[in-house]
Amino acid sequence: MITINIACVGSLKEKFWKDAIVEYSKRIGAYAKLNIYEVKESDYGTSQKQIDIAKREEAERLSKYVKGHCIALEIDGKEFDSQSFAKHIGEITNNDSTITFFIGGSYGLDKSFSNQFEHLSFSHFTFPHQLMRVILAEQIYRSFTILSGKTYHK
Repeated sequence: MITINIACVGSLKEKFWKDAIVEYSKRIGAYAKLNIYEVKESDYGTSQKQIDIAKREEAERLSKYVKGHCIALEIDGKEFDSQSFAKHIGEITNNDSTITFFIGGSYGLDKSFSNQFEHLSFSHFTFPHQLMRVILAEQIYRSFTILSGKTYHK
Protein backbone atom coordinates (compact mmCIF):
# COMPACT_ATOMS: atom_id res chain seq x y z
CA MET A 1 0.00 0.00 0.00
CA ILE A 2 1.12 3.54 -0.73
CA THR A 3 1.91 5.75 2.25
CA ILE A 4 1.70 9.52 2.05
CA ASN A 5 3.27 11.50 4.87
CA ILE A 6 2.79 15.21 5.38
CA ALA A 7 5.25 16.57 7.92
CA CYS A 8 4.60 20.18 8.82
CA VAL A 9 5.62 22.90 11.19
CA GLY A 10 2.84 24.09 13.47
CA SER A 11 -0.60 22.74 14.17
CA LEU A 12 -4.02 23.52 12.82
CA LYS A 13 -5.93 25.70 15.25
CA GLU A 14 -9.06 26.67 13.35
CA LYS A 15 -11.88 24.13 13.14
CA PHE A 16 -12.47 24.74 9.43
CA TRP A 17 -8.87 23.74 8.55
CA LYS A 18 -9.16 20.65 10.76
CA ASP A 19 -12.48 19.70 9.17
CA ALA A 20 -11.02 20.04 5.66
CA ILE A 21 -8.06 17.82 6.55
CA VAL A 22 -10.35 15.20 8.10
CA GLU A 23 -12.43 15.16 4.91
CA TYR A 24 -9.46 14.82 2.56
CA SER A 25 -7.85 12.24 4.84
CA LYS A 26 -10.97 10.09 4.50
CA ARG A 27 -10.97 10.49 0.73
CA ILE A 28 -7.26 9.73 0.37
CA GLY A 29 -7.76 6.67 2.57
CA ALA A 30 -9.39 4.87 -0.34
CA TYR A 31 -6.08 5.02 -2.21
CA ALA A 32 -3.28 5.34 0.34
CA LYS A 33 -2.44 5.54 4.00
CA LEU A 34 -2.10 9.20 5.02
CA ASN A 35 -0.05 10.28 8.02
CA ILE A 36 0.14 13.89 9.13
CA TYR A 37 2.93 14.83 11.49
CA GLU A 38 3.14 18.18 13.22
CA VAL A 39 6.22 19.60 14.86
CA LYS A 40 6.39 22.58 17.17
CA GLU A 41 6.91 25.95 15.54
CA SER A 42 9.94 27.73 16.98
CA ASP A 43 9.97 31.26 18.34
CA TYR A 44 11.30 33.27 15.41
CA GLY A 45 12.36 36.38 17.25
CA THR A 46 12.96 39.54 15.25
CA SER A 47 16.43 39.32 13.72
CA GLN A 48 17.41 37.28 10.68
CA LYS A 49 19.87 35.36 12.86
CA GLN A 50 17.04 34.37 15.25
CA ILE A 51 14.84 33.35 12.33
CA ASP A 52 17.62 31.20 10.86
CA ILE A 53 18.19 29.49 14.21
CA ALA A 54 14.45 28.83 14.57
CA LYS A 55 14.25 27.31 11.09
CA ARG A 56 17.20 25.02 11.87
CA GLU A 57 15.43 23.90 15.06
CA GLU A 58 12.29 23.12 13.07
CA ALA A 59 14.31 21.22 10.47
CA GLU A 60 15.85 19.13 13.23
CA ARG A 61 12.36 18.23 14.47
CA LEU A 62 11.18 17.45 10.92
CA SER A 63 14.21 15.28 10.14
CA LYS A 64 12.80 12.28 12.00
CA TYR A 65 10.10 12.04 9.31
CA VAL A 66 12.48 11.73 6.35
CA LYS A 67 11.29 8.57 4.64
CA GLY A 68 10.76 7.44 1.08
CA HIS A 69 10.66 9.97 -1.71
CA CYS A 70 10.82 13.38 -0.01
CA ILE A 71 9.35 16.57 -1.43
CA ALA A 72 9.78 20.00 0.15
CA LEU A 73 7.16 22.63 -0.56
CA GLU A 74 9.22 25.63 -1.64
CA ILE A 75 8.23 28.74 -3.56
CA ASP A 76 11.10 28.11 -6.00
CA GLY A 77 10.04 24.51 -6.64
CA LYS A 78 8.73 22.87 -9.77
CA GLU A 79 5.16 23.72 -10.66
CA PHE A 80 2.69 21.22 -12.12
CA ASP A 81 -0.86 21.27 -13.35
CA SER A 82 -3.12 18.64 -11.76
CA GLN A 83 -2.68 16.11 -14.58
CA SER A 84 1.12 16.40 -14.52
CA PHE A 85 1.22 16.22 -10.72
CA ALA A 86 -0.86 13.03 -10.82
CA LYS A 87 1.50 11.54 -13.40
CA HIS A 88 4.47 12.51 -11.20
CA ILE A 89 2.87 10.90 -8.14
CA GLY A 90 2.23 7.78 -10.22
CA GLU A 91 5.86 7.64 -11.37
CA ILE A 92 7.14 8.05 -7.81
CA THR A 93 4.86 5.33 -6.44
CA ASN A 94 6.02 2.93 -9.17
CA ASN A 95 9.46 3.05 -7.52
CA ASP A 96 8.76 3.93 -3.89
CA SER A 97 5.71 3.15 -1.78
CA THR A 98 6.23 6.16 0.52
CA ILE A 99 6.14 9.86 -0.31
CA THR A 100 6.85 12.43 2.37
CA PHE A 101 5.94 16.08 1.88
CA PHE A 102 7.46 18.79 4.09
CA ILE A 103 5.71 22.10 4.81
CA GLY A 104 7.64 24.76 6.71
CA GLY A 105 6.42 27.32 9.18
CA SER A 106 5.88 31.04 8.75
CA TYR A 107 9.38 31.56 7.34
CA GLY A 108 9.54 28.36 5.30
CA LEU A 109 11.98 25.49 5.55
CA ASP A 110 15.66 25.69 6.42
CA LYS A 111 17.52 25.47 3.08
CA SER A 112 20.13 23.02 4.36
CA PHE A 113 17.22 20.68 5.15
CA SER A 114 14.99 21.24 2.12
CA ASN A 115 17.83 21.22 -0.43
CA GLN A 116 18.20 17.47 0.16
CA PHE A 117 14.83 16.90 -1.52
CA GLU A 118 12.79 17.57 -4.60
CA HIS A 119 11.13 21.01 -4.48
CA LEU A 120 7.46 21.52 -5.28
CA SER A 121 5.68 24.85 -5.64
CA PHE A 122 1.96 25.43 -5.93
CA SER A 123 2.36 29.09 -6.82
CA HIS A 124 4.57 32.12 -6.48
CA PHE A 125 1.95 33.45 -4.09
CA THR A 126 2.63 33.09 -0.39
CA PHE A 127 0.01 31.00 1.42
CA PRO A 128 -0.53 30.46 5.14
CA HIS A 129 1.07 27.13 6.00
CA GLN A 130 -2.25 25.90 7.45
CA LEU A 131 -4.00 26.52 4.13
CA MET A 132 -1.10 24.93 2.25
CA ARG A 133 -1.71 21.70 4.12
CA VAL A 134 -5.32 21.65 2.89
CA ILE A 135 -4.34 22.52 -0.68
CA LEU A 136 -1.72 19.77 -0.69
CA ALA A 137 -4.19 17.19 0.67
CA GLU A 138 -6.75 18.16 -1.97
CA GLN A 139 -4.19 17.84 -4.78
CA ILE A 140 -3.03 14.47 -3.48
CA TYR A 141 -6.63 13.27 -3.49
CA ARG A 142 -7.17 14.74 -6.96
CA SER A 143 -4.03 12.95 -8.19
CA PHE A 144 -5.31 9.59 -7.01
CA THR A 145 -8.68 10.16 -8.69
CA ILE A 146 -6.94 11.09 -11.95
CA LEU A 147 -4.70 8.02 -11.75
CA SER A 148 -7.68 5.74 -11.09
CA GLY A 149 -9.92 7.31 -13.76
CA LYS A 150 -12.53 8.58 -11.28
CA THR A 151 -14.84 11.49 -12.12
CA TYR A 152 -13.76 13.87 -9.31
CA HIS A 153 -11.24 15.57 -11.59
CA LYS A 154 -12.87 17.80 -14.20
